[in-house]
Amino acid sequence: MKNRIGVLVMSYGTPESMEGIESYYTHIRRGNKPSEEQLKELTDRYEAIVGGVFPLRANTDRQVRSLQDTLNADPRAIDLEFVCYQGLKHAAPYIEDGVEQMVKDGIKEAVGIVLAPHYSTMSIGSYVKRAQAKADELGLEISFVESYHMHPKLIEAFADRVSAKLNQFEEAGADRDSVRVLFSAHSLPERILSIGDPYQDQLLETSKAVAEKAGLKQWQFTWQSAGRTAEPWLGPDILDTLQTLNKEEQVEDVLVAPVGFVSDHLEVLYDLDIEAKSIAKEMDMRLERIDSLNSDPLYMEALSDSVITLIGL
Repeated sequence: MKNRIGVLVMSYGTPESMEGIESYYTHIRRGNKPSEEQLKELTDRYEAIVGGVFPLRANTDRQVRSLQDTLNADPRAIDLEFVCYQGLKHAAPYIEDGVEQMVKDGIKEAVGIVLAPHYSTMSIGSYVKRAQAKADELGLEISFVESYHMHPKLIEAFADRVSAKLNQFEEAGADRDSVRVLFSAHSLPERILSIGDPYQDQLLETSKAVAEKAGLKQWQFTWQSAGRTAEPWLGPDILDTLQTLNKEEQVEDVLVAPVGFVSDHLEVLYDLDIEAKSIAKEMDMRLERIDSLNSDPLYMEALSDSVITLIGL
């Protein structure tokens, strides 16, 4: 009988259908229902990217299945059986549900990993805190991969996607070295800088490594998808960056590489593919985005190796 290791695969979560958007938004707002105007705005954004069909949740399901398959195919794990469980921050199955299911299934040892490569106390830290609290309550031994932002296979996967899109720019007649590559990630409140949070530094490290591997000449980092709160968020925002590139440098071709995201979801499919593209079009700029990692084998191997290394194999 192989020793079973539970793997709690955590992510932000997304509604299962258009009908689930209100309850999802309410959970994000810590139990406070959104106003009709707020709900309409979010619903309209989902409608714009999925047209009433909702494939986003299925993507996470595939990632979890693919990671389990990759873990169990690793020769280092020949005496182990990995069983992956989902734990979502703002939708069922919640993080606590995933931990509880492990215990019900008789799992004694577990590892937690988040589908986000970069650590912040406000993101990864909050996932870990919730999972650890539930594990302590139920007596489950669990350890966590807190970041994997410089894993060679993650860097390779991103660099491959950057190179593939630059090839398309070249085929369309653009000068490859003149294409401005914008690495981006979800903004967080500026206050994380005062506590020495590593989020920004890790993102810049990833961006630099990808740029070097892809042989980039023109690249920079920008933020996106900032929350609408009174406190300041990290910037500049990508929409402002595009305006600056157009007015001050007359940049015509832009490739966005959202290295802070690993999946196709709202911040990629709407904030970049619709909103940023619309702004770029108004300025006669060509804007393209690299394909998301989703279940890419290299990404799955980066996750798998991070888990297996953590448990000491």
